[in-house]
Amino acid sequence: MIGLAATPEVSLADEPVRIRAWGLPPQTAITLRAWVRDEKGDIFHSRAFYQTDTEGKVDLEQSEATGGDFRGIYPMGLFWALKPTTPYRRLIKWDVMGSPFLVHLELYPSVLLVPSEDHLPAVTTVVERWYVAPGVQRLQVRDGRVRGALFLPPGEGPFPGVIEMFGGLGGLLEFRSSLLASRGFACLALAYSAYEDLPKFMPTVDLTYFEEAAQFLLRNPKVSGDGVGVVAVCKAAEIALCMASYLPQVQATVCINGTNAVNGNFLTYGNISIEGIPYQIERAQTTHSGAMQLSFTLQDPRKPEYQDCILPIERARGPVLFCVGDKDQNYDSLFFANEALARARKKGKQNVYLRRYPGAGHLLEPPGSPFCPVSQSPFFPLPLMWGGELVPHCTAQETCWREMRDFLHSNLAPGTKSKL
Repeated sequence: MIGLAATPEVSLADEPVRIRAWGLPPQTAITLRAWVRDEKGDIFHSRAFYQTDTEGKVDLEQSEATGGDFRGIYPMGLFWALKPTTPYRRLIKWDVMGSPFLVHLELYPSVLLVPSEDHLPAVTTVVERWYVAPGVQRLQVRDGRVRGALFLPPGEGPFPGVIEMFGGLGGLLEFRSSLLASRGFACLALAYSAYEDLPKFMPTVDLTYFEEAAQFLLRNPKVSGDGVGVVAVCKAAEIALCMASYLPQVQATVCINGTNAVNGNFLTYGNISIEGIPYQIERAQTTHSGAMQLSFTLQDPRKPEYQDCILPIERARGPVLFCVGDKDQNYDSLFFANEALARARKKGKQNVYLRRYPGAGHLLEPPGSPFCPVSQSPFFPLPLMWGGELVPHCTAQETCWREMRDFLHSNLAPGTKSKL
């Protein structure tokens, strides 16, 4: 009898899954297919071809994919390669508390070059991929001006506190915060535009809003110490570096594919007012597929007229970790991180670190997240290029997630010196 197993059947979305098949003819080509339906009803799917061994078995921890969406030994390849049936959609978990993603795995005892509804799998199984561990609490945040969601791990604590933000598209994404809370952090998913009563666009980065968010988090009795960590990507990584440079509450900062200067918006904080470097949208490029690459729209902060826009990273209270994909097509994030690192060294600040991930693109997300090189944006008429290559990008997601958590744990413990 043909069998197919995925273990564990229920897991957190950042945990690996082992996939095995048995009961097949020896030395036979088969197809393994995965698919998941998101909360909007869109289907994401992947497939790979394998050769059974002499006992008629396949184990993705040992068996090599001979073709399909990837080649090689990649136990999580079917999860990495999930791509939208409708072009340019991005797989995002919105309701992290109420339900998991149900990933369907199917085995076909032949090579399916062109799958159709006429092909029926020999055996199927389903795995649950949760974005929150049992016992994690989610608290809606409406405190003064601050809007977001606070995730608290189970237990009395206290826990290291982290503010987590996504890029400039606005709204509130919670899946990284809920997973960080599942790993022992009190994590505030912070919105700053296009959410509830917040403005749709953010012409000015008012740093006092983010300071109020840090103060709110530190007031919680389950949050340890007198400082918070910040984790952010894209435009929010720029804001995170602003926070690190000016706010005394920020103790450790992770900037994922961001910049080293104020771009586009004004920055205000007390008597500080910085006019951002203007975007040059006329330098946007379009690809053969009709997507748009924005990396050329950000100007060089080394120009004399933009020196005042560069963020004074040397003023940061604590360490800063830059995580960058060198195939990022949204920002030239490696250049910006190197500039920040050079400034820090020149000014005598040693606890600034750069992690470069070869082949990775812009959207470095938790492990197991599908590779998304391009997706539609609500604020642009064309899809945006994020860049990267499937295997190196998804491998980088595993490394980045581990290094980021280790960095935060090490540097948010009371009384610790900065370390990586």
